[in-house]
Amino acid sequence: MTVSQVARDGGTIAYEVHGEGPLVVLAHGMGENRATFRHLVPRLVSAGYRVASVDVRGHGDSSPRWPGYAPAEVGGDLLAVVRALGGDPATLVGSSSSAAAVVFAAADAPALVSGIVQVSPFVAPPKPNPALRAVQALVLRSPRLFGMFHRSLFPCGRPADDAAYRKEMVAKLRGRMDAVRGVVAPAEPHWTARAREVRQPVLVLMGTKDPDFPDPGAEARAARRQFATAEARMIADSGHYPHADQPETTAGDLAEFLAVTARA
Repeated sequence: MTVSQVARDGGTIAYEVHGEGPLVVLAHGMGENRATFRHLVPRLVSAGYRVASVDVRGHGDSSPRWPGYAPAEVGGDLLAVVRALGGDPATLVGSSSSAAAVVFAAADAPALVSGIVQVSPFVAPPKPNPALRAVQALVLRSPRLFGMFHRSLFPCGRPADDAAYRKEMVAKLRGRMDAVRGVVAPAEPHWTARAREVRQPVLVLMGTKDPDFPDPGAEARAARRQFATAEARMIADSGHYPHADQPETTAGDLAEFLAVTARA
């Protein structure tokens, strides 16, 4: 495994690249790192794509502390990776909190983005009750508690190597919880304010059992309606991370989308 770095104002962004073909850039959600895509990457490579999996700022092997963590800034990081890899248009895939970032990237630099995929996006900021807010405050300050919370996002089953991945994830979060809180902090403008500027094709993917939403299907449809051209697909028996708990189905849906958007 070769980890590359691209310099940004405030630090460096880590990423690794596998395969040959049209470029696909993968960005994970809060608290995770690029290894969350470990079961998706080989399937996309086998389908004929060059895949860059990125450690979002403050996470994984990227610099731990940044002036800001807003989705627009994360989107700029993804564009920097695209430029570092030659500048050919890429399809950007953002999971959870990074689903907002790919919208900003597509709106800000349409020449570098051929399409975007939102995996488990939040159309509106969550509004927890006071008790849940207190619990979240604790979770977002403790790598160990975040690991326990992360486990709850797999209601339909977990990958066989999930325990090992989570142990490593928790270890990498030590000293980085400021970044986790920063990634999910409210930011203006919200991604929905920029969605109509996106002229590229959009795919929304959502697990049918995603515990972050009372009605995952309604959330997926709400996300789809934000864009000029978009499709929403539901992944059966999947939670918040379909690329991890249903990688084969997720790769199939992505391959169909990439056949239209990606170009060498």
